[in-house]
Amino acid sequence: MPGIDESLLEAMRLPGARGASLVDWISGLALGAVGEAPGGDWEATAAETAELGRHVAESGSLAAAGTAGGTVEPGKEPPVEDLIATTGDAYHLLRFVSTPFDSTVFLHLWLDRNDGNLALARIRLAEMADRLVLG
Repeated sequence: MPGIDESLLEAMRLPGARGASLVDWISGLALGAVGEAPGGDWEATAAETAELGRHVAESGSLAAAGTAGGTVEPGKEPPVEDLIATTGDAYHLLRFVSTPFDSTVFLHLWLDRNDGNLALARIRLAEMADRLVLG
C-alpha cells in the first residue's frame, strides 16, 4: 500500500499532470507535493484549495443523502467524493480521502487541459485515494 510520496509520484504519471499534492483541509497545509505548483507556491495553493475543499466538504446541501450536514465522522466516507475546477488551460481535481481517523485530507491534481484526460484522472485518483496509507 503506497504512502504519500508514492501516491503523488503515481499521480504525476497521468497524462497532462503538472503537479499533485495531499492537503489537510482543516489546517490548510500540504502534507506532500510534487511537480509544479499552480501560482508557483505549494503552501499558498494548499491554503487556497483547503478553503475551497472545506466549504464543499462541510456543505449540507452537497452532502450525500443520510449524512448530517456534511459532518465527517472518524472512519466514515467524506460527504463529497471529488471536486473539479476548470480554467482556460487546466483542470484541478480534488479527491477527498477516507481515513481511519478524521477524513480531512484530499489529493489535489493539476492537469494540463490540452494533454490531460479528466475521466482517466478521476478514476486513477479514486484508486490512489483508496490505497493511500497515511501515518
